[in-house]
Amino acid sequence: MNKHQKYINRCIALAKNGLGTTYPNPLVGSVVVFNDEIIGEGWHKKAGEPHAEVNAIKSVKDKTLLLKSTIYVSLEPCSHFGKTPPCADLIIQYKIPNVVIGTLDPNEKVAGNGIKKLIEAGTHVTIGILEKECANLNKRFFTYHQKKRPYIILKWAETDDGYIAPDKTLRQVDHTKLEPIWITNNHSRQMVHKWRTEEQAILVGTNTVLNDNPSLNARSFYGSSPIRIVLDKSGKINESFHVKNNSLKTIFLTENKDFKSTKNCIYEYCAFDSHLIQNIIEILVKHNIQSLIVEGGSQTIQTFIDENTWDEARIFKGKNMFKKGLKAPIIKGLTVKKINLLDDQLILLKNHD
Repeated sequence: MNKHQKYINRCIALAKNGLGTTYPNPLVGSVVVFNDEIIGEGWHKKAGEPHAEVNAIKSVKDKTLLLKSTIYVSLEPCSHFGKTPPCADLIIQYKIPNVVIGTLDPNEKVAGNGIKKLIEAGTHVTIGILEKECANLNKRFFTYHQKKRPYIILKWAETDDGYIAPDKTLRQVDHTKLEPIWITNNHSRQMVHKWRTEEQAILVGTNTVLNDNPSLNARSFYGSSPIRIVLDKSGKINESFHVKNNSLKTIFLTENKDFKSTKNCIYEYCAFDSHLIQNIIEILVKHNIQSLIVEGGSQTIQTFIDENTWDEARIFKGKNMFKKGLKAPIIKGLTVKKINLLDDQLILLKNHD
């Protein structure tokens, strides 16, 4: 690893501190280097707050050193006014002579304009250091801007004999008294709650709500809970279910036009036709949602698989057996990793595309 790679690698590590808190902005880390020593560093923490470059420059105690320094940043400095001023302008203001960038920003508001502005100001710019790693860091942001859809993660747990849910005869009818029949252990379930703090939204189908009455929050891990997305074609889900408790922003996709939206309970018309997945995506993009966990049920997940509209799958396999019930989705993908969590196994897949 050469010098540039070492410092961009540090930028990536810093940027990861913002996972789950920067939406709709990307994850960005930055370091300022003088005489091969880091004299300042920072990352973007939250939308509306200072960007990584601002925090890195601010942390430099002796600002006169900036005249002879190099600033490293994992993503191209912004060139436009948003909630904060352009970072390219700040770099130019402090007359930092060298800028090293991991990858270009795919956002059409930036897309090379930050680099152009720096070069026109006489700054020496180096581009494409650990480019693949920097793009992967912002796979959600890049997918949203390049494919015009959220980054989609499919998640489910299945038994050793391939079932995602038990036979209905094993379940209680009254959802207010429903006790979950768990496939995975506590460690796996806590990991799921950690994931929920990292992604912007979580989606489930009608039957998952009617059968399990999930809260879809991150109560078992520190961090923000995701926006809840609920498919409810005909309006079967009433106020007795957790997803309608107004504790979190929840978007219901429905063909029922009788509902009226409130602050935390938003209704969007969605045609449940042969273009359902694309219809869902258009609504998510309308709400600036960059990442989505699809958590159930089997039919909903299988629809995303059949439409080949997914990026990752995270599949837990438990040791217990149901013998009969609802079969788990069928998926083909590239196995990235298998992780043992006590008696559970977590299988991570990537879409071949």
